[in-house]
Amino acid sequence: MSRSVYGRRVDTGADDSAGGDGAYRRSRHRLGGRVLYRVLWTLVLGVCKVLFRLRVEGKQNFPSGPFILAPVHRSFIDTPVAAMATSRRMRFMGKESLWEIRPLGALLSLVGGFPVERGTADRTALRAATDVLALGEPLVMFPEGTRRSGDRVRRGDMLDGPAFVAARAGVPIVPVGLGGTVRALPVGSVIPRPRRVVIVVGNPIPPPARVDGRLSRRAVSEQTDRLHEELGDLYLEARVLAGQQAAPA
Repeated sequence: MSRSVYGRRVDTGADDSAGGDGAYRRSRHRLGGRVLYRVLWTLVLGVCKVLFRLRVEGKQNFPSGPFILAPVHRSFIDTPVAAMATSRRMRFMGKESLWEIRPLGALLSLVGGFPVERGTADRTALRAATDVLALGEPLVMFPEGTRRSGDRVRRGDMLDGPAFVAARAGVPIVPVGLGGTVRALPVGSVIPRPRRVVIVVGNPIPPPARVDGRLSRRAVSEQTDRLHEELGDLYLEARVLAGQQAAPA
């Protein structure tokens, strides 16, 4: 069976043995990267607290094991901001074009990123994502795939990637609302502004179940439906707490 995952077609029942070495090379995280990540995380957290008066709600919702962190995506600073929600080391997928800039690609790889080739069946990246979770590490995946605009999370923008990987790895999805990041770094700006930013962490969503060892298209779609509803509520709550809009009557 094949379906669309992050803009590509993949076989949900295929043998994962081929290409395993490539997936492992992408997923592994060396000691130097772990140390650098901790140093950078501490520095970025300090900047976020000073510049954005960062506030995190719902820290108790993080599971102790591996999970997929699924934030709403409205600003280029969403990735580093979302990583501040927990002191645990996060891993993340990035568009392959970022690795074409060699110094940037080397840095991204060193701190735990790995590339995704958009528009193709990049099954190696999906296997790498599963390997990361199998190692017990959390993984960041944006359900909207890319940066979107607007005050609502639209179902049509939601992709099945997080639900598919969550089911394959047997891990929960943790939805996250980010409020204030658009004002902190609007579209077209390169220098962040001092604006309040709030992270709201939702309750973990269990992975969709397999039937007879296979993952159905319906189960993945229903998981994405639930994630869409949760993200919409969390995004609204985060914006309200950040002073981005008035609370609904």
